[in-house]
Amino acid sequence: MSHNEIILTTERAGKTFGGLAAVSKVDLTLRRGDVIGLIGPNGAGKTTFVNIITGMLPISAGKVTYRGQDITGWPAYRVARLGIARTFQVVKPFRNMTVRENVAVGAMYGAGGARRSTREALRRADEVLEFVGLLDQRERHAEQLTLAWLKRLELAKALAMEPEVLFLDEVMAGLNPKEIEAAMDLVRQINQRGITLLIIEHVMKAIIGVCQNVFVLHYGQKLAEGRPEEVLRDPKVIEAYLGKKYAEQLEARDAEN
Repeated sequence: MSHNEIILTTERAGKTFGGLAAVSKVDLTLRRGDVIGLIGPNGAGKTTFVNIITGMLPISAGKVTYRGQDITGWPAYRVARLGIARTFQVVKPFRNMTVRENVAVGAMYGAGGARRSTREALRRADEVLEFVGLLDQRERHAEQLTLAWLKRLELAKALAMEPEVLFLDEVMAGLNPKEIEAAMDLVRQINQRGITLLIIEHVMKAIIGVCQNVFVLHYGQKLAEGRPEEVLRDPKVIEAYLGKKYAEQLEARDAEN
């Protein structure tokens, strides 16, 4: 796996709603094997940016390229079949279906879905559920799961699609410290399988712990980009997003070291 191979790019990507720019002229480059953190204040345009890449929303301006192919404006099902998957900030399981059936739907929708039988999709679901630690929950209905398990189910549904690129939208939100550590380990394992990751997250521990680079959006535009330890000390990022309290914590940590 070459980490120099560009797998996905956006060029001056934008999305407007009634004349208001939610995302404006955003350039992003993902290389194979990357783990990129996408951060910024609420309302900065992070989820909207992922939505226009993955076809969940029509793009208003700019270009999206995947493995050298222009996929600008493609519908979500075509993007998914290429090998691009995403999770949702608000978990969206089929609550009246079992955990196994939920993941099987993902297996039939993604890159290899068109050629899978139901039996093969269920077999794929079992493999993914074992990987994410949910195999013993597979016959339970989704509505019976805790938030932490629902987050894992959301991940499993996306992984069953066999993505090369996976967008994770706040998969650690609402988790306790122990659950966050477990989620971070799982994210690392996913990346070790060769999957390129872009992670929207407010949990800075996770951003620092798993991401190679960080991309910051503010008012729909790129504010900063670089290594986590550099970006999180950028005065512009502290002012716009992290706040003085976080800066003081960093200073105290540096003083201790």
